[in-house]
Amino acid sequence: MSALHSLFDIQGQSPWVDNLQRSHLRDGTLKRYIADGVRGLTSNPTIFQKSIQGGSEYDKQFASLITNGVSTEEAYWSLVISDIQDACDVFSDLHQLSNRNDGFVSVEVDPRLALQTAATISQGKDLASRVNRPNVMIKVPATEEGLLAITELTAAGVSVNVTLIFSVDRYRHVLDAYLQGLEKRLDRSEPIDTINSVASFFISRVDSLVDSQIVTLAERTPRPGRTAINQAKLAYEHFQEVSLSDRWKRLADNGGRPQRPLWASTSTKNPAYPDTLYVDELIGPATVNTLPENTLVAFSDHGRVSRTIDSGLDDARRELAEIEAAGISLAAVAHQLEEEGVRSFEASFEDLLATLDAKRQSIL
Repeated sequence: MSALHSLFDIQGQSPWVDNLQRSHLRDGTLKRYIADGVRGLTSNPTIFQKSIQGGSEYDKQFASLITNGVSTEEAYWSLVISDIQDACDVFSDLHQLSNRNDGFVSVEVDPRLALQTAATISQGKDLASRVNRPNVMIKVPATEEGLLAITELTAAGVSVNVTLIFSVDRYRHVLDAYLQGLEKRLDRSEPIDTINSVASFFISRVDSLVDSQIVTLAERTPRPGRTAINQAKLAYEHFQEVSLSDRWKRLADNGGRPQRPLWASTSTKNPAYPDTLYVDELIGPATVNTLPENTLVAFSDHGRVSRTIDSGLDDARRELAEIEAAGISLAAVAHQLEEEGVRSFEASFEDLLATLDAKRQSIL
């Protein structure tokens, strides 16, 4: 049994791949990933930027759209939606075989809407309608403005992938927002059994920032390379506590599906760390890990499959307390990373639109 299959079959964790390329849809790469044990796919504006700018495979469709009078931005969404639909179709059998728990493909709303609740809700509904696949997830940033959007999209029957979570506190609010959405539907006597969700907790970016602050401290310092893992462990602890609550029991009894914690940004940025660190240390049931392709290959080759997510909780709490005691504010870290994450996706989006605008001018 492959390591990726073992993750799910033995430990109950779903490995997803964090990449979408049109070439992978056409040359069978994505189908091979599924055969190897991949159970879902995530994308983001930076992934689409690299994919669309990286070659000519989108040129024919883009030229057709432009010559028919479509705006540059609407042409972008047509390219994206086409890929998302095709990826959803590749995963459709797995989606059905998994009782609609896996086989999802995620597409993100316009990153420029991260601080706009109403616009996020509107575009989230529009994207879900345009993709028109039961296994699409709409990605919504976990900004304060995004929390209400999570509730309202869930209440509207949209499956949401909540992205850019950097703190345990924000994770708690995200899970609560999802439960509120299910409760709204249930109170209106609307079905909740077709809705799924994941909460994407970012990992390596946290360690990169905290580690850079640790090295500036004098003498005895907290241990680097542990902050993100420790936060994920406490987030999972909260997930388990909520799963045992009367509030969740009412929803589960009516077909509600848990919002699984998803570990994102799981490639190691520090070459001193094992390349599978953020997979090996975050394994547990009812979770997802979305792996960049290099991490997926590395884990398939030499990853360790054992339950780790809920071990060492006392150590996790102690080490996080040491971080705070050393003068590193995890709340400030989360705030900075959220702002940087939003700006990064905005920049990718704007850069891609500029590239497409230049192509448009050469066509017309």
